Amino acid sequence: MDVVKAAVAVPLMVLGLLLSGCSGTKTADSVMTSASSQCGGQTMENRFIVQWEDGSFSVESGKSKDEFRDSFVTQNLALIKHVDADQKIQLPNQNDLRVNATADVGALATGTLNWGPAMIQASALWSKNIKGDGIAVAVIDGMVDVTNTQLRPNILINPNEIPNNGIDDDNNGYIDDVYGIQVNAGTNDPTKNKHGSHVAGTIAADSTVGPVQGVAPRAKIIPAQFIDNDGGGSVGDGIIAMNYAATRGAKIMNMSWGGSPCIPNLQAAMNSLSNQGVLLITASGNEGENVDYTPSYPSAFNLYNQINVAASTIDDFMIYFSNFGQKSVHVAAPGVDIYSTVPGNQVESMSGTSMASPMTAGAAALLWSAFPTATAQQVKQALLKGVDVTAGHEFQVSTHGRINVNKSYTILKSMLGL
Repeated sequence: MDVVKAAVAVPLMVLGLLLSGCSGTKTADSVMTSASSQCGGQTMENRFIVQWEDGSFSVESGKSKDEFRDSFVTQNLALIKHVDADQKIQLPNQNDLRVNATADVGALATGTLNWGPAMIQASALWSKNIKGDGIAVAVIDGMVDVTNTQLRPNILINPNEIPNNGIDDDNNGYIDDVYGIQVNAGTNDPTKNKHGSHVAGTIAADSTVGPVQGVAPRAKIIPAQFIDNDGGGSVGDGIIAMNYAATRGAKIMNMSWGGSPCIPNLQAAMNSLSNQGVLLITASGNEGENVDYTPSYPSAFNLYNQINVAASTIDDFMIYFSNFGQKSVHVAAPGVDIYSTVPGNQVESMSGTSMASPMTAGAAALLWSAFPTATAQQVKQALLKGVDVTAGHEFQVSTHGRINVNKSYTILKSMLGL
């Protein structure tokens, strides 16, 4: 998946969010007015996220804000809707616990190795041959090891691209994107950042060829990498990765990252995808905070077709480090000691809301494969209404519960009148 980014502007079909500061007479200053400077974050002084009037986004470079405004923005003012300074994001490491469990996998009981899918009753749908067929899930994350034995069968191949010929065969703006894209410009190695591979396996590891049971073991994964070896990336590259995945047919996008300030263009991009019927699954974060009062983005946008996920334990309690919120977080899902795929055909345990989010994305893929005519909103509501709420185990989220995909299946079937 060593591809070259040939273009960064990816058209969107619908723009669902009107940003403040864009009404009235448009000037170079007005389109660059941004709340992001007031919301913290690490500003990238020479990179800018441009939202165009046609609904597309691009990432552009400039020597400084003033130089970029006076040159690029002024020259293209009629075509530009809004500009934000790009911002750095970083995967949190302190609570993404990594425990190399490779040597112990053979000795682990199946219930321990794959307790997450068991807890949400995924096997009840597998027994009906509902396994995620036909559903594409984008992993907006670090690099995915597409050679992993359990992941390789479920990587969505771009049939219009010829591998490793250095040509953009399908004219989509990306060279050699056979297995997905690498948005950032760095040299990336999946063995140095295992996060994306672990997330992908939680969603769709093929359990017929290895020990990990992905929640939706026949769903297809679209790797859309924008986070580098060190767990860092930028909001602008994340937007490009999301929009690319939409053009490849992703119905679900998993975003197991956060820490972004409240950048209007990130909200606009995600809202546009939501309005297109894409289901956005976000990790609530690992700071142990009430995000109703201390929001972190993109999880706290709370969009129409977004599900924000907290992390639960094998004992069905919320883990101490999981963010929570009665308004901003919707459900809990297994997210502690989750065994999944990592490079080298190995298995490791990780913990965090980063693991709870793909657990939920996999559940959504199961439901959508069972009922392909359902809308993203119907799948979301079925997941929210189907949670398990156990006395003494109530979660500090809007539903008070942890996902149960079997119950959600019954609810969605009833919602569709089937």
